[in-house]
Amino acid sequence: MKKFIETIKNIYRIEELRTRLITTFLFVLIYRFGSFIVLPGIDPQALTQLSEQTSGGLMALLDMFSGGAFSNASIFALGIMPYISASIVVQLLSIAVPYFQKMQREGESGRRKMNQITRYLTIGILLLQAPSYLVNLSVQMGYAGASLPEGAWFRISSTLILTAGSMFVMWLGERITDKGVGNGISFIILIGIIARLPEAFIQEFASRMGEATGGLIMFIAEIVILFVVVSACILLVQGTRKVPVQYAKRVVGNRQYGGVRQYIPLKVNAAGVMPIIFAQAIMFIPISIVGFSSDGEVGPVMQAFMDNTGFWYNFVFALLVVAFTYFYTAITINPTQMSEDMKRNNGFIPGVKPGKRTAEYIDTIMSRITLPGSIFLAIVAILPAFAQILSVSRGFAQFFGGTSLLILVGVVLDTLSQIESYLLMRHYDGLLKSGHIKGRTGQIAAY
Repeated sequence: MKKFIETIKNIYRIEELRTRLITTFLFVLIYRFGSFIVLPGIDPQALTQLSEQTSGGLMALLDMFSGGAFSNASIFALGIMPYISASIVVQLLSIAVPYFQKMQREGESGRRKMNQITRYLTIGILLLQAPSYLVNLSVQMGYAGASLPEGAWFRISSTLILTAGSMFVMWLGERITDKGVGNGISFIILIGIIARLPEAFIQEFASRMGEATGGLIMFIAEIVILFVVVSACILLVQGTRKVPVQYAKRVVGNRQYGGVRQYIPLKVNAAGVMPIIFAQAIMFIPISIVGFSSDGEVGPVMQAFMDNTGFWYNFVFALLVVAFTYFYTAITINPTQMSEDMKRNNGFIPGVKPGKRTAEYIDTIMSRITLPGSIFLAIVAILPAFAQILSVSRGFAQFFGGTSLLILVGVVLDTLSQIESYLLMRHYDGLLKSGHIKGRTGQIAAY
């Protein structure tokens, strides 16, 4: 406790860090306030069906990422996900399209161009998603005996408001990155996830204490298991395989350069949470097909894939997570580029020839460490289903694994790592006695 109080005092003494933390807090307040501002013309009391729709599946993921704004029909209802989708598309284009590859090699100017393209693409996605959201909102309000205002003006104005709201959230994220602490976009997602935690925690506690399902002992056991899962996720986020690289000596004039050994940290989970997000999107297709069908009849195969606690759903889901982990790792890690960079800097892996052999060696290492990483990620992805089977409430079960827990762990580690770097630069002690906090170096934000 004394160490914690001393750390807080040290943080307060650093003026720049104090200012950044206060700025981050104020931006978060603005974001949370906006998530409760309902679209003009909509009755908040008629949103009960929308809340039920977002209690599970991909809708629950969207609602969690938006901090509940999706189910509140808020001006921030579409959240930050359209920007994330646009970023992923641009990233894939930078791998496959020569024009984007050229921009990526242009340095800072190329990065600014790609950011601008990402923003334009985000607006395009929003202009498509906003009318779809209004159609879904109209259907869900119809179940509750209410309706949206009639007329084209309402739909046009609401589309513009939803688009502007998401762009404002994106702007808040960029301001947090520039003026606050941590990666702003990731931090916005983190706040949305944490906003759901207190309510889920209280509901689970009330459920355990109010029913004959184990009482306080079972609730304490759940907390212990959650602590173990969080610890495992920390290992998954931070796990690396170090590949030694020897840099040969170079003589320039009378000075020698190089001659040192360094390490390339290859991440066990280089794909982050993207495989889970992609797999969840595909597993949501059967529910969408049934929702758009006219008769509403569901066959046995479709029924199996609609039960998120069933064997076949989770088996296929886990296989998709493993497959997408390999796919996303392949498009984000370029062994050939790493080999060329080492050769250009007069470096080599001991016992491996520079060039093609080095690229093949790195590719082999990545394939070997990706397999256990992908299996571990698949297990984490399906843990919420096991939690529900063991009578954990659906809201609280989401924190036992899946996208929400991995994002929460990753962003918290990144933020604490940045705070610790400020402390160490001012010659204060770090946040931990045992060593420095490791963030997700080299990984794409939180998503």
